Amino acid sequence: MKTFPVILFILLSYSTYSQQTATLDQSISKAKEEHKKVLFFFSGSDWCSPCVRFKKNFIENPSFKEFATNNLVVFNADFPKQKKNALSKEQTLENEKLAEKFNPKGIFPLIILINENGTIIKRWEELPSKTIDEFINEIK
Repeated sequence: MKTFPVILFILLSYSTYSQQTATLDQSISKAKEEHKKVLFFFSGSDWCSPCVRFKKNFIENPSFKEFATNNLVVFNADFPKQKKNALSKEQTLENEKLAEKFNPKGIFPLIILINENGTIIKRWEELPSKTIDEFINEIK
């Protein structure tokens, strides 16, 4: 029973920040409703070291989380290679369709900023070399 408070804390922590949706279209709809932008990124969570660094140093950064909560809907199209990290068939299919449309060259990480109308505002075709504050200012 000692694990219950820990699990509850993890779930509550995730739910307060999590803006993840199952599809990019859902993310754009949510952004439109909430007047936010979508930060959409392609990653290889278990094989792409720049992708792992992007998630750790940017997406999971407390300053970014605070900014994102009020200004962004975050969507990750992940392409894990290890079987233990496999996504559902539906999510894999969704991510493959997105890759065909937005990332035909297979760039990882590829980070795309989209406005609430679905228009691409900016693309980063590699791990940003900026500080977290500079990255947030660029998004603004």
